[in-house]
Amino acid sequence: MLDGWRFCPKCAESIERHDGSVTCPACGFVAYANSAPTASALVEDDEGRLLMVRRAIDPYRGMWDLPGGFLDEGEDPVAALHRELREETGLEIEPLQLLGGYVDWYGPERGEGVQATLNLFWTARAVGGDANPADDVGELGWFGRDELPERLAFSNLGPVLEIWRQRA
Repeated sequence: MLDGWRFCPKCAESIERHDGSVTCPACGFVAYANSAPTASALVEDDEGRLLMVRRAIDPYRGMWDLPGGFLDEGEDPVAALHRELREETGLEIEPLQLLGGYVDWYGPERGEGVQATLNLFWTARAVGGDANPADDVGELGWFGRDELPERLAFSNLGPVLEIWRQRA
């Protein structure tokens, strides 16, 4: 996250690098390299199928993902989950259980401009709305446990989907 930083964003003086942070000796500014939090849902329908979304933007345009996205600054993770599902799918959901948190990278290769992420996943059910792709989603798909797509956008999806598959 801080690899490309050379100057302080507050006073424009040169910064000092430390393990996982940068500091400005001139004004005292400090920034830490943190994983950006996300919230996503494994929404299951009455037939036991899982809702997945095909990404309409990079990174990983055209690949399958779970609906969700980044938390806004100071946003509650469950509020972000509701917002992202409504934005991407048009669905109102009821979160059921926190499935877990997984670290990943937002981008095709680690390096400058690629963000570390902390991805939180909930099981959920739709309680309203009309399912339609929107925002950065090009297509919605419902998949059975033995029908999951192979082209997954992020590496953390494999373990998460395997946990979901085993819960049947």
